[in-house]
Amino acid sequence: MTVWDLVVGQLVVSSMRDAARDAATLDADDEAASGAMTHAWLVTGPPGSGRSVMARAFAAALQCGEPDPGCGQCRACRTSLAGSHPDVQLVATEAVALRVDLVRDLVRQAALRPAEGRWQVMVVEDADRLTEEAADALLLSVEEPPPRTVWVLCAPAVEDIPPTIRSRCRVVTLRTPPVDDVAAFLVAEGIDPAMAAFAARAAQGHIGRARALATNEQARLRRGEVLRLPTRLGDVASALGAAAALLEAAEADAAAHCDDLDSTENQNLAAVLGTGRARARGSAGMVKDLERSQKSRRTRVTRDFLDRALVDVLGFYRDVLRVQAGAADDLVNDEMRPSIQRLAVSSTPTMTGRRMAAVVEARESLAANAAPLLTLEAMALRLRDPGPSDPSGGVPGAYADAS
Repeated sequence: MTVWDLVVGQLVVSSMRDAARDAATLDADDEAASGAMTHAWLVTGPPGSGRSVMARAFAAALQCGEPDPGCGQCRACRTSLAGSHPDVQLVATEAVALRVDLVRDLVRQAALRPAEGRWQVMVVEDADRLTEEAADALLLSVEEPPPRTVWVLCAPAVEDIPPTIRSRCRVVTLRTPPVDDVAAFLVAEGIDPAMAAFAARAAQGHIGRARALATNEQARLRRGEVLRLPTRLGDVASALGAAAALLEAAEADAAAHCDDLDSTENQNLAAVLGTGRARARGSAGMVKDLERSQKSRRTRVTRDFLDRALVDVLGFYRDVLRVQAGAADDLVNDEMRPSIQRLAVSSTPTMTGRRMAAVVEARESLAANAAPLLTLEAMALRLRDPGPSDPSGGVPGAYADAS
């Protein structure tokens, strides 16, 4: 399997492969032979499209010594993908923002000549989380990188990157992978075909989410609980309770992800700082920095869970709209068809559209740092009563599944 086989359902693979081949023809500080290669890239695409996978595959191909770069078998490919190649720097953050001190360290590293490979490749997987100061620190290196340095930035959309930086990059746009391609990829990883088909459909083309659903029963159970939210909006109290339950589930998910990491980091810092009189000077500041970083990480994980949950809820209402439009053959949430059909009958397409708009607005509010509980409560109330029914019939707030 080559590194390009890891990039699922993307039409731009051939262009990236050409760039890697072009880079392999360069000697010393020469210009690219065909113009396919450049020193700054911006990989964009929706969540789950495989931005970081594409970036890592490209980094591996740049270091590969084979005639057709990206073999996936040589030491350079394997270490690049694993994050252990000395000349491939992989930067990803679980915090809300990429801070300027981290970026300055990265810029200093980018100025060095490659220690082992042909290129110094700097992959920033969350470039959309650069603070203003961090973006300023990055700009000069992206604008005028050292001759053997390549920057690969990843972000959901071009607009998420400051114009001064994105104008210096060649943009690579990924799409949401087709469901069939995601399912085939999971089967190739050893997943049962029926489970792979379910996971790919339920994840709506999100590769990482599909893998989690296919391999983790708890992930499937949590998704099932989320999808029952639209059926639990019988009155105001139940709507508010459903919103609170969704936030509690997100916080529990964040705790499961972060608690062990926090504990390990605290132990490592304590070992470095020492105890009692032997404790290093300035240790209080280091402890506060770690606590701030851990809090930021927990906030991001909670938001990420909520966003995934709202995408699932949006998919539920999209299925309702498909049934109302007479296109019920291919539902994302086919396992919930009875609930979807009941809601389709008891409401109207106009009401479903308003419900979908409420979910979209909740996602936007959470992305803008709105208070999670208030945002979810407002959304739940709008889902219960999306507004006056249209002339075709339907009663606001009428649907509630007893199950």
